[in-house]
Order: sequence, then C-alpha cells, then structure tokens
Amino acid sequence: MKNPVPQAASLLLEKLLLLVHIRPLPAGSGGETPPPAPGYYDTSCFKRGDLLEVPRTLFIHFGIYLGENRVAHLMPDILPTITGDRRQIQQVVTNKRLILGVIARTASVRVDTVEDFAYGGSILVNHMDRLFEDQVLGSEEAARRAEKLVGTTAYSLLWNNCEHFVTYCRYGAPVSFQTEKFCETVKMIIRDQRSVLASVLVGLASIVCLGVAPSTTLPTIFIPFLLWMAG
Repeated sequence: MKNPVPQAASLLLEKLLLLVHIRPLPAGSGGETPPPAPGYYDTSCFKRGDLLEVPRTLFIHFGIYLGENRVAHLMPDILPTITGDRRQIQQVVTNKRLILGVIARTASVRVDTVEDFAYGGSILVNHMDRLFEDQVLGSEEAARRAEKLVGTTAYSLLWNNCEHFVTYCRYGAPVSFQTEKFCETVKMIIRDQRSVLASVLVGLASIVCLGVAPSTTLPTIFIPFLLWMAG
C-alpha cells in the first residue's frame, strides 16, 4: 500500500506550483493577450538545437529551437484529450486549456513559432549549458530528440514539465531545477520554527482555494504533511 503522506505532499506542491505557471493577463483584460506579430524576435542568432528560456514573473518556460522560426516545447493542455482537430489544438494554448491540462495531468510537446512560444518575454539562449558542462549533446541530437517527442504526453508540475523536456533533449537527463528549488524553499519554511504559523496559513489557503481536500479531512492530510516535510 502506498504511503499517503508523500502523495499528499506531492499534490499540495503541485497545486502551489500551478499558481505560478499561469500566464497573468494585463489589468482590465477580458481575454487572452495575443502574442507579438511574426518578426518580433530576431531569430538569426538561434541555431537548431538551442535551448531557449523565457523568464516569467515567477517561473521560466523552456523550449528547443528547431530552426525556421519553430520551437518545440511542452505545455499542459486538455484539448488533445477532447478533440483530434489539429487546427484547434495548434492554436495558442489559453489559460483555461493550461489549467485543465494540469488538473487532468495531460500535456503535449508542440511546435510553435518563436513569437507564440515566448509570448512577449525576453529569450535567453543556452543559458543552462553552464550547469551541465560536458553533458551537452550535439545540437542536431537535441533537435531530433525534441522532434521525436512531439505529441500528447503525461504531465506533472513536479515530475514532467517543460524543463524536464528540454534538459532531456539537450543534456540527456530530465531535470527541473526550478521545481527542486521550489520544493527546498517549502521545506525550509516548514523547518523554520519561526515560520510554522505562516506555513500552516499557506497550506490552509492552498486547500481552501485550490481544493486539495475538504475541510473535514484537513487533519489527516495537512498535519502529516508538515511532520513528513519537517522530519
């Protein structure tokens, strides 16, 4: 029988991470913000197999450049499980599709233009290479790996996100540093006895707002979670 405590901890962390993976809309906007027009980014400096990063407010989105203004990247998306219409699926993923994809744990490795991928953010090129030193694969190998993975896939904010996808393609090992950093931060907050109250409040807010569990089951999930993380 699986231990319910790590499962509850994993679920809570995924719910918290969901908050920082939603693309914020401009104030007063009633719909999705359209991406920049084609040609907004200078792609002449990009090479096939490059790892592209787009820093957001609270997280980083990753992709592999395939050449000819095309980027392969992993996005949570519910639509591929609902319809096989490629024209609908290929449209830019909206926040609703993204959220439902996270909840349903489904995603797709899709190929978009640089403009759709970056969504107006600045782009860093091969910025993670410094962390892997001699593990960088050939550019063509990285691009081919990305192309082979195009299509519907399982999704997890903790175990299989866009960073896992690109690190596998370019370095041969699926790793997510921002997920590890987030988990370590949560552990540090809980282990700090001066922040216990704040930790409880964060957990309660997560459960109430994001529906981790009904309030009647709070003691059986949240308290063991605190003990497990602090142990």
